[in-house]
Amino acid sequence: MDKRHSKKIQYSICVSGAAAGHTVEASADLAYQLGKSIAKSGHVLTTGATVGLPYHSAVGAKDAGGTTIGFSPASSLREHLRKYRLPYDCFDFVNFTGMNYVGRDLYLVQSSDALLTVGGRFGSLHEFTSAIEAGKPCGILVGSGGAADIIPALMEALEPPRGDIVIYDEDPERLVKRIIEIVDKRYVDIHKELKERDEHWFLKHTRPSDDPVH
Repeated sequence: MDKRHSKKIQYSICVSGAAAGHTVEASADLAYQLGKSIAKSGHVLTTGATVGLPYHSAVGAKDAGGTTIGFSPASSLREHLRKYRLPYDCFDFVNFTGMNYVGRDLYLVQSSDALLTVGGRFGSLHEFTSAIEAGKPCGILVGSGGAADIIPALMEALEPPRGDIVIYDEDPERLVKRIIEIVDKRYVDIHKELKERDEHWFLKHTRPSDDPVH
């Protein structure tokens, strides 16, 4: 198999959390540990390219040598830095969605394989409910305050049909490990196929001159 296609599948794991408020200072280290654990596991961290707890998680991922992608509400770097006043330094790539905060949330969730909530306010609740509706596995870091500590009661009271895709844990590293195990099960057929054959077999004999269009 071509080495280009034999590398480990990387999942995009979103860390959702408060950009401001009392949980930012209280749970900054927990967010950092989430990002670090995602990076150490070999997967990609996604966030809303914002300040607060998502920023701490991005710093943790970068400190551990990981890859980080930010989904900005802005439509350009200038708008990102000047209008929204959001960070840029801790990301390998920033997707300038131009969708403002509400649209950005949906785009971020749909672009991720799983969602982790640490602390959080209404924006984090929006990302969590969007993830539930999209059928994305969700991990809640209980004990981190804010939305993360309210979600268990909401799940019990509202009885959502996809409640089985939500897990809870107090330990950042263990939560990341458990959410990866869930995503692994969803991709078990892909992992199996990649071990048995080259998923990109159709590219083997393709050359620029073979393209009938060009």
